[in-house]
Amino acid sequence: MDNTDQLRECVLAAIAHKTPLHIIGGNSKAFYGRATQGEPFHVAKHSGVIHYEPTELVITARCGTPLADIKKLLTEHGQMLAFEPPHFGNTATIGGTVSAGLSGSRRAYTSAVRDVVLGIRLINGQGEVVKFGGEVMKNVAGFDVSRLQVGALGTLGVLLDISLKVLPRPETEITLAFILNEAQALTTMIELGRQNLPLSAMCFESNTLHVRLSGAESALKAAQQRLGGEVLSPIIAKTFWRSLREQQHEFFQGDTPLWRLSLAPATPQPQLSGQWFIDWGGALRWLKTDESAETIFATMQSLSAHACRFRSVLGCEFQPPAEALAKLQRNIKHAFDPHGLFNRGRLYAEW
Repeated sequence: MDNTDQLRECVLAAIAHKTPLHIIGGNSKAFYGRATQGEPFHVAKHSGVIHYEPTELVITARCGTPLADIKKLLTEHGQMLAFEPPHFGNTATIGGTVSAGLSGSRRAYTSAVRDVVLGIRLINGQGEVVKFGGEVMKNVAGFDVSRLQVGALGTLGVLLDISLKVLPRPETEITLAFILNEAQALTTMIELGRQNLPLSAMCFESNTLHVRLSGAESALKAAQQRLGGEVLSPIIAKTFWRSLREQQHEFFQGDTPLWRLSLAPATPQPQLSGQWFIDWGGALRWLKTDESAETIFATMQSLSAHACRFRSVLGCEFQPPAEALAKLQRNIKHAFDPHGLFNRGRLYAEW
């Protein structure tokens, strides 16, 4: 259903009455981001696939389209989203997926969300329907504005339609398990990442390194013979990677604050107390800890890395950007949303 006109009328009314809007799609990622000010603005009814031609490896859909519907359609044609997005609930939409910018374990070996966004259509803070990019890879001269929407959490406008690059599904997958300590696992992940292997995921927790290989059966057999390790049954492997993607794994349970730390894969383990889960071959590290936000932010800054308090009774909190970057972000926010209407406070308190 195309609700563009109705959504635009609501934005124009909000501008006229100076009413901030809290954009709500499937609401599956409501926990991600700061408390949002504004009147509830529901967009999930703006849904449906607009264009999908499997031979072109591109899908265009309205932003309220359920993520499950997108994945089902792609699966029927032997294709998939490259970034293995988490759902965090049955109501997840493709718009919320792009707005949150979260990628699963495949991200380090195929693409991040930002890498596959080809074009978007949105309503900006002046009530204008604008379009950036298109449905092919080489369609941008200058800065690719459409990718600014990835991870912006709806603060730059109301997403309407998104065009995404998709990939063929691999012929087969296997998961290998290795018993290692943390230091050995970090070293091994770096070494494996440098080799010509069909990697699609590597993670470590509780003295076990999991390595997923995806591709042609012959290539996977050769890689397995070369690497060794225990081959997990397909059912156990599928369950494991799903539990990691959806944070249903036992590591993610409990009330201890959960932090999401992004850093260079070769970075030694930060000197922070707590329990660790390492993903993306070392580039994404989950930490359950009672350390203060100030301590974690300072530690990450010293490592040129980034931290986010992902889940906590204290709420979500992002590491403050450096002043030069903060100024650039404020300028972008003002250009897209001069009245400060959209998802006020979601990213930063002053937005």
